[in-house]
Parts: sequence; structure tokens; C-alpha cells
Amino acid sequence: MKILVTLKRVPDPEQKVKFKGDAIDFTGVNWVPNQFDEYAVEAALRLTENASAGGAGGAVRDGEVVVVSIGPKEVAQQLRAALAMGADRAILIDGDDGALDAEMVARTLVKLVEQEKPDLLLMGKLAADSENNQVGQLAAGYLHWPQATFAATIQAAEDGKALDVGREVDSGVEIKRVTLPAVVTVDLRIIAPQAIKNGKTAPDHAYPEGPRYASLKGIMAAKKKPITETALATLGIAPSLRVKTTAVTAPPARKAGVKVASVEELVAKLHNEAKVL
Repeated sequence: MKILVTLKRVPDPEQKVKFKGDAIDFTGVNWVPNQFDEYAVEAALRLTENASAGGAGGAVRDGEVVVVSIGPKEVAQQLRAALAMGADRAILIDGDDGALDAEMVARTLVKLVEQEKPDLLLMGKLAADSENNQVGQLAAGYLHWPQATFAATIQAAEDGKALDVGREVDSGVEIKRVTLPAVVTVDLRIIAPQAIKNGKTAPDHAYPEGPRYASLKGIMAAKKKPITETALATLGIAPSLRVKTTAVTAPPARKAGVKVASVEELVAKLHNEAKVL
């Protein structure tokens, strides 16, 4: 199985956001891989390895994992991290977040899929900096591929031509079977110890919770793995934004709370002032 995985770099959520006028000031920001995309990389590795035979880390592999990102040259740092985890190669498409929207990203992925011809396009359900949750659905529509979003579990069919994707919904767990090639976006539970069954790793094998840490061997190997650089124009994508950010502002300061002397007074304020009862 050949899997194309998206990986976006985002500002570290632990850092305090600074504003410069009506925009976010990214000066001195620490960039990290988008958490859900990191989960997608881990899911792709689990789908293409026999962990019970060769150990988690991809010693016994059956397939290829290609990681793609759109951004400046500095994004190579995040791509190298994915390569150190075990991905086989990476593609860096030159671009700027300010000149991209979900539509352009989806169109770019479609062009890349046409070149790479993967069996599966795998990505995080959303990016932490924008939370748009649109790219996977748009790409599936343009490709005319089946899609399953917010995947909590993935199990490969016995014939290897489909995936059974578990999704948490209000009424419980919904299972969707998508024939390959397909688009799948993953939720945080995809990194649970037994969330992925690929038909190669023993069914009772349990991974450690969360995405794997890169080993020293993996870090050294990543230095030799290729990162192919290309551009939006090379892929035939013309800059044409459908959605533009005109301004970004901080939320209003939270007002101080009000103390009440009794439950009766609290209920009265909720009813008469807050109008929530």
C-alpha cells in the first residue's frame, strides 16, 4: 500500500499569541507539526508495517509512506521529523499560509495524487491553527474518491482493497467501508494501542499510546531520505483565494465573576440577568 500523508507546520499551541496590528505576529514563534497530522503519519506507519514481526518502527515494511507539506523551506525540519519516525520520503511544496486557503490546498493535493498515484490519502481531521476541517472533504470530492472522516479506528479488509473505518458519532461507533483508493482523515483516538489492524501485524499486538518517538537510528536515517521540492506553479496551481482573512483580533477580556450569597440568589441572577434559565 502506498500512502500519501499531509503534514502542516503550526505555531506551538503552548506559546502565547502576540498581535501586531490586526494580524498575528509570528516573530520568534516555535513551529511544530500539526498534532492531528502527526497522528496521521503514525497511522500510515502502522498500516504499512508488521510490528509484531519486526518491532514498532517499521523494520518489516510492506508499502510506502510519503509525507507532503506546503510551506517555506524551513518546513523541511518538520518533514525530517516525520522521516525520522519512519516515513520513506517527503515532498515540500513552496507556499505561504497567507496565500493559501482550503480550496487551493485541496486542489494542490489532487495534482499531487495524480502524480504519485497513492492508494490512500491520509491526513489529520483539521489543522490546529485554522480548524477549518475542509481539505480532506474537498480533495475527496475533486478526486471522486470515497472518504471517511474523523477516523478513530482503521482495519484493512482481508483482500487489501478496502478499509473499515470506525468513527465516533453521537449514537456510538459507526463503521464505514471505503474501497481504495480513498481519502481518510484521522481523529485523536487513531493512536490508541490497538486502533489499527492491517492484516499483517498480529491482531493482539498493542502499540504504545500515542505517536512513536524517533530513535537515534531513525534520526540518522532521515538525513539520507529524500525531500523533493516543487512549487504550486509547477503543479499547475494558480493563486486564487476564495477565502481571505481580513483581520485577526484577540477575544475581549473576561469580566470578573460575581459572588452570590445563596443558591436562590444564583438562580435569580441566571434567570433575570443571564437569561439562561
